[in-house]
Amino acid sequence: MDPEAGSITRESRRKFYKATLCLAYQSFGVVYGDLSSSPIYVYKSTFSGRLRLHEEDDEILGVLSLVFWTLTLIPLCKYIIFVLGADDNGEGGTFALYSLLCRRAKLGLLSVSNAPDDDISVYDNGSPRKETVASSILKEFFDKYRSSRTVLLLLVLLGTSMVIGDGILTPSMSVLSAVNGIKVKAPSLHGNYTVFVACVILVGLFALQHFGTRSVGFLFAPILLAWLFCISTVGVYNTIYWNPHVVRALSPYYAYNFFKKSGKDGWSSLGGIVLCITGAEAMFADLGHFSQLSIRLAFTVVVYPCLILAYMGEAAYLSKNKEDLQRSFYKAIPEVVFWPVFIIATLATMVGSQAIITATFSIISQCRALKCFPRVKVIHTSNHIHGQIYIPEANWMLMILCLAVVIGYRDTDKIGNAYGLAVITVMLVTTCLMFLVVVMVWKTNILGALAFVIVFGSVELLYFSACMTKVNKGGWFPLTLSLIVLSTMYAWHYGTIKKQAYESNNKVSLDMLLRMGPKLGINRVPGIGLIYSNVATGAPPMFAHFVTNFPAFHRILIFVTVQSLTVPKVPVNQRFVISRIGPPEFRLFQCVARYGYKDQRKNSHDFENHLIETMTEFLQRGNNDSEAIGWEPVNQQQSSPLDDVTGSSLESGVNTISGKKTVRFRGVDCSKELEDLKEARESGLAYMMGSTCVLACDTSSYLKKFAINFVYGFLRQNCRHPSTALGIPHTSRIEVGMIYRV
Repeated sequence: MDPEAGSITRESRRKFYKATLCLAYQSFGVVYGDLSSSPIYVYKSTFSGRLRLHEEDDEILGVLSLVFWTLTLIPLCKYIIFVLGADDNGEGGTFALYSLLCRRAKLGLLSVSNAPDDDISVYDNGSPRKETVASSILKEFFDKYRSSRTVLLLLVLLGTSMVIGDGILTPSMSVLSAVNGIKVKAPSLHGNYTVFVACVILVGLFALQHFGTRSVGFLFAPILLAWLFCISTVGVYNTIYWNPHVVRALSPYYAYNFFKKSGKDGWSSLGGIVLCITGAEAMFADLGHFSQLSIRLAFTVVVYPCLILAYMGEAAYLSKNKEDLQRSFYKAIPEVVFWPVFIIATLATMVGSQAIITATFSIISQCRALKCFPRVKVIHTSNHIHGQIYIPEANWMLMILCLAVVIGYRDTDKIGNAYGLAVITVMLVTTCLMFLVVVMVWKTNILGALAFVIVFGSVELLYFSACMTKVNKGGWFPLTLSLIVLSTMYAWHYGTIKKQAYESNNKVSLDMLLRMGPKLGINRVPGIGLIYSNVATGAPPMFAHFVTNFPAFHRILIFVTVQSLTVPKVPVNQRFVISRIGPPEFRLFQCVARYGYKDQRKNSHDFENHLIETMTEFLQRGNNDSEAIGWEPVNQQQSSPLDDVTGSSLESGVNTISGKKTVRFRGVDCSKELEDLKEARESGLAYMMGSTCVLACDTSSYLKKFAINFVYGFLRQNCRHPSTALGIPHTSRIEVGMIYRV
């Protein structure tokens, strides 16, 4: 073996381990705060209802048994072992699962038919897996009943809206619960003071977000590690001091005995127990910020054992001090360390809020890229981890809603009811999507997929049914909020596809436009014109509208179609797909700019440079024989209305490939084209795009008019302008106004 190769391997392995440990360390400050701060309020919320009538050892040990097995089944088994393995090339979350189904099983409404991603090498998964009977049946079902795809999209949007709801309820619940701990030492303190302090902490938390995940992670990680050390140490102390026999509650018999003795009241209390797994979904949603190994390592080695010890110690204290059930967490802290633990607890709840805030940013970014969320500003805060982002509009909106929840509710029990319903709904959606991924993407045995759904789905349904009984006690908030967010996202998506359908149906054949050239008196002016279009073939309606009213355009014309693919990232060398339209003398080109839902869209200067470089490479590859894939061939006997082009430049051979026509031209002077491109670049670039007003037809239903004219219209007017989102400079922009009747 080559010693030099061995040293390189060892060095790369050492770098990998170092990077993994560094990411695992950062994940404490971003991913696990929510999950780790739940001991503050789980027992209080569980015993806040009718379970107060059953404050006996069997009930306390039964709750501990349920907490232990819930933590073991859902975060450890479901997420750490299975769900993290269903990443979309490193990205996690509800939309990542949907992206897999769109791309690999062709189930989505979001994957545009003219936006192929199969040729992107980084997503080449080798030879396709063999279809199973179950995958074939499901595929046939989705092909036969197209409405099932809409239902699937609505299910994904429901999970997404609940994650956004979590982003509001988690900071409110965590921070207010921690601050309320001061009442243990000052029982007469008025509730207004604790609410005020909680609001100040929340404002500070959201003000820190613009520093980015990396900075926040390094800042918060020591706090959470100190918190985990505190609760585990206190847990061990309480277990030994108060009741070492609580270890027996790890047996599932005590969970069974709990339901046997408490009956319906025990089932109703599950809405409080489910709070022990809040933040489990963040492990998957935040996957793009870290890695599978780092998240698995941090949870199994540190977080999971510390949480079990904390819950065990609190149960041991309660078994001997049943009168303290409503203040159990802080009452269980030894007097000598109360204030240090209280301060760390308050800081830890800020860390807990960070997990879901980060997940909310990730999922909003994915929705935006896949045309299910209005355009917002996405700031990438890391040059190394592309998933680390910050969204200012979402950040401040979350802060305002968090403050409204804290001021409006004031009661952590009611916030807990809302919180539990939002958490378990997201988990149910993930379980349903995982079933489809296992069967249709992984193509494994149907029995394995059914076992996954039966084991985890039955547990989650049990918790979901208990949470639904508390809708009138605060659970209405996440339902109302998710309905508003879901309706907004679906209205945006519906309006977007209607707008694109109008442009596709009303596109203008370039052949017809060229034939009209002499009548219109079209002139060519120096420079490069970039015509932004949503259609990959034909001229968009706004371009035809422009030319008929102002018959002139640039010497080199490039029709640019920006496509968002259902993949996380597109390699830079595969970003642009260039093809020629018509004979070379026309200087007409088609450019498809492809972006993944996690790609950062750079400024116009970088875009221009990259596009011109790709154009230069395209022309240099042409040599003396140039092949163009056009929308339609120009008539062989017809002279060009754009330049002095004769029919002799067109070879007779025309081949049809994939619905497009491949035309080969002879005698193309490559150096002349490159010189023209250089001169045109020096003359400047102009960006042309439509400034459209989308309205429903007069014959449309009232529901469609409301969705298009009011909801979609309001969102378009108040979100970021397309030119801003694309980074188009104001001084080089040409906007063409049109009204679309869809």
